[in-house]
Amino acid sequence: MGENKPNVENLIRRIDDLIRILKFLSEDLAEISRNLKASTNVLTPAPQVKPLKPLSPPRSAQQTITSEAPSPVITGTARTTEDVQKAFPKELANMLYFEMTDEYVLVKPRQYLGSDNFRRIATIVRDQLGGEYVSAGRDSHFRIPRVT
Repeated sequence: MGENKPNVENLIRRIDDLIRILKFLSEDLAEISRNLKASTNVLTPAPQVKPLKPLSPPRSAQQTITSEAPSPVITGTARTTEDVQKAFPKELANMLYFEMTDEYVLVKPRQYLGSDNFRRIATIVRDQLGGEYVSAGRDSHFRIPRVT
């Protein structure tokens, strides 16, 4: 009986990951639809996507990598996923998905990044956006404060 519990927890975690990915895809499709409608002058309202609950902290031990010296930060009142996405070159942004919580914009890879792309992304997150990398196994991500 005890052997089934970790499997159920693993399945629940995987389902939650898939829900986040589907939410991201849904937002992308809605944006593409809005852009196509705007370019063809079709005036139908796009359906609103309900925001998901913020991510809970990872279940595994967490290691945070931060820079030693303060970095220049893009200033503003509150960042959105679009603001963060604009900081990345298109080829890097296409490798990532962006999720907003109450305190952070989370940036997670869609695919394996490799060391060069990871380094480029980490530099942008740290130096331009004042964020940090959170190492938590499968739940590893970059987090960028929403309020600067």
